[in-house]
Amino acid sequence: MSKPDVLIIDYGVGNLLSVQRGFEHCGAKVEISSDPDQILKASHVILPGVGAFANAMEALHERNLTEVIHEVVKKGKPFLAICLGMQMLLDESEEFGLTKGLGLISGRVVPIPSTTSNGLSQKIPHIGWSELYPANQSNQWNSKILETLEFEDSVYFVHSFMALPIDNQNRLADTFYGGNRISSVIGRDNVFGCQFHPEKSGQVGLKILSQFIKL
Repeated sequence: MSKPDVLIIDYGVGNLLSVQRGFEHCGAKVEISSDPDQILKASHVILPGVGAFANAMEALHERNLTEVIHEVVKKGKPFLAICLGMQMLLDESEEFGLTKGLGLISGRVVPIPSTTSNGLSQKIPHIGWSELYPANQSNQWNSKILETLEFEDSVYFVHSFMALPIDNQNRLADTFYGGNRISSVIGRDNVFGCQFHPEKSGQVGLKILSQFIKL
């Protein structure tokens, strides 16, 4: 059996090597590229991301990659966005003003609340390990990329903003920070996003990557 063909989009933003190592550990053949032809040829495509939303979107536009990403999704190829990449899937972000996103999942990116659900101050950004729960108060995972996880498995987060999809059906997993529910995994059709870093989340993260390359 041939290895899954994973392409990590290189646009100058993101932890490319750690993502590459994660997928290689799961048995994938991995390439890092910004070449549109190579991106379109891959069977599975990854959009990593760290830093500021506006800078990342500008980097995509400068390399003429936004249209390529939409074409990948239109072709039905499995597409996974990580951390800031997940936020970029939405329509727009409020970080440092309003910036338009990729518009692949309807919604907005907003700041994590600076207070807990009890009204106490909390540290921003949200950094560290937090537990995952099925979204929408479901009693089961509603996505193949999560189906090998246990409820309350922990993953590693580093973020100050959070995604608010308009359609709750696009929320696949949540976590709690200071009692506030935060979208942790979102998805629609062949598009998925993880707010956390699966490549830095030990065996739990590797389970997610392994499930993704099986799609």
